[in-house]
Amino acid sequence: MLENLRADFARVVAVEEGGGLRRALIALAAPGFHAVAVYRFGRWALGLPALLRWPLGLAYGVLYFLVRALWGIEVPRRAAIGPGLYIGHFGGVHVSGRAVIGANCALSQGITVGVTGDGEDRGIPVIGDDVYIAPGARIFGGIRVGNNVKIGPNTCVHRDVPDNAVLVLEPGYTILSYKGNRPLTRSDKTRIASTG
Repeated sequence: MLENLRADFARVVAVEEGGGLRRALIALAAPGFHAVAVYRFGRWALGLPALLRWPLGLAYGVLYFLVRALWGIEVPRRAAIGPGLYIGHFGGVHVSGRAVIGANCALSQGITVGVTGDGEDRGIPVIGDDVYIAPGARIFGGIRVGNNVKIGPNTCVHRDVPDNAVLVLEPGYTILSYKGNRPLTRSDKTRIASTG
C-alpha cells in the first residue's frame, strides 16, 4: 500500500509548481489525493485478517462516504488500480468497483468508468498503463483500452482502443442563429414556426 501511495503522491507533486514543500502541501490538500489515499487504505484493509478487516472496514466506509460527499469522487476499494493514480480535479468521478486500471493513469472530473450490458455481454473496461481520461469522458462495457492512450473530453468509449491511440469527438459545433441572446420578435417566432 505505501509503495503505491508514494507513487500516487509523486504524481500529484509533479504537476504542481513551486518549491518542494509548497508542492507537497498542495498535494496533501488535493481532493483527488484524498480519494486515492482512501482507496489505497481500503484496498489494503481488504487483505487483512477478518479480526482487523472489520474495524478498519468501518473506518474505510466513513472515509469513503466523506470523499464521495465532499469531493464527488467514487473510487471503490474493490477496483484494481495500479500505482501512480492521479485525479486532477474533484467532482463527478465514478469508477466501478469492478474496474481494472493500470499504472500512471490520470482521471479528470466528470468521468465514468462503468459496467454495461446484460448476460454474457455484461462487462467492465480494462484500462492499460499511462492512460489519460479527459473531463466528461465515458468508458464502459467489456472493452480493453490499451497503453499510452489519451481519451479526449466528452468522448464515449464502448469499443476496444489500441495502444498509443488518441480519441476525440468530432471537432466543431453548429451555429443555429446569429441573433445572439436577445428576445425573439413576433416575426422571428412566425418564421421559425413556419420553417420547423
